[in-house]
Amino acid sequence: MGNVKNSELSSEKHLWGSRRTRKITWIFRQSLLFWLSSLAVIFLIYFAYFGIKMHFHGTVSSLNNVRKEFYVKNVTEQPKKPHRQRYFPCEVSFLDSVSYMIEPEDNIKFARFSLGFVEKDESTLLNETNEARFGGHQSLKDREKSYNATNKTIHCGFVKFPDGSSNTTGFDLNEKDKEYMNKCKIVVSSCIFGSSDFLRRPTSKLISEYSKKNVCFVMFVDEQSLAKLSSEGNVADERGNIGLWKIVVVKNLPYNDNRKTGKVPKFLSHRLFPSSRYSIWLDSKLRLNADPMMIIEYFLWRNGSEYAISNHYIRHCVWDEILQNKRLNKYNHSALDEQFYFYQSDGLTKYDSSDPKIPLPSFVPEGSFIVRAHTPMSNLFSCLWFNEVDRFTSRDQLSFAYTYLKLKRLNPDKRFHLNMFKDCERRAITKLFRHRTDT
Repeated sequence: MGNVKNSELSSEKHLWGSRRTRKITWIFRQSLLFWLSSLAVIFLIYFAYFGIKMHFHGTVSSLNNVRKEFYVKNVTEQPKKPHRQRYFPCEVSFLDSVSYMIEPEDNIKFARFSLGFVEKDESTLLNETNEARFGGHQSLKDREKSYNATNKTIHCGFVKFPDGSSNTTGFDLNEKDKEYMNKCKIVVSSCIFGSSDFLRRPTSKLISEYSKKNVCFVMFVDEQSLAKLSSEGNVADERGNIGLWKIVVVKNLPYNDNRKTGKVPKFLSHRLFPSSRYSIWLDSKLRLNADPMMIIEYFLWRNGSEYAISNHYIRHCVWDEILQNKRLNKYNHSALDEQFYFYQSDGLTKYDSSDPKIPLPSFVPEGSFIVRAHTPMSNLFSCLWFNEVDRFTSRDQLSFAYTYLKLKRLNPDKRFHLNMFKDCERRAITKLFRHRTDT
């Protein structure tokens, strides 16, 4: 009887212990589940807040901010524009000294003929709608005849009013400056009109004493540019010089377009310096870093040329040059089209580098640096090129090939000895700067 009672007591204790264990296990599971759930919620909240913040690099206060930052991100991730391609100089094998130079005798291969210039327009050419012009009033018939390399008188700027008029058509110079220029035999010239540039002085230490004594360095400026240069500390000395440059002031500019006015000293050095035998044109964006006599010997004497100009460093076809002028809005598009269509109708063709008979290495010159002998053919070409600029646009690179090819075509028995050299050679002897105002 006692054993039975003890067995029941033991059974009750075992049952109670088992229930207690299950209860503790359930409580533990519930607590674990609670904490796990809490951690999961906290993790989700943390991820939702900080994850989005990190993704958008900002707050998530509003959808507008997200959109704004998305737009900025897209803009900043756009590919960068490629850097402008750089062009480098190449070797120019000058002589060691001007002392070793020997000027060639008159070259018999250069064409010989007499070239005169129209001084005054006939009064019959002037009427109420036709005012006197610096370039004169050249008819298309006279223009066509002017391309023949024969004894003749042609338009070449500096055309005066008919007899009885005291007015000029422009590019007026001081008489003392004219007297100085009439004595020049070898000239380096440049110009600044409309305060378009800074004054770039030739590198004096690279210029020989011979050239400093025998070469005229002339900088043409208008009164506006002279005042600007003076305000920057460039004041002429008692001789009218700033460094090597002889400053010559031009009054009554012949054109409203300063670029077109700049073509007068660029192309007509044989008229401005009537006694000169050689001239070097230097655009005002360039600084001369070589001796003028070395330049003349290298580009003219050494290869028997009477005119030297570099090819363009990128473009060689007039078609491409027209498109570039339009793309950069360099000139009125209608005026460009008028000039271009006229040239096409008169035989201008595209440049074809594969043509073994192509007369030039490029139909587009760089144009900022010209070396020339003042021979009849060189003077004729310069007048013809100027007349094209006077008739059409100031973008002289468009008219170069047309003028050269037409002159060549109409004078098969009289060769124009033109040296179109590599532009890297120009870069070797000049330092290029940007214009003060690019137009």
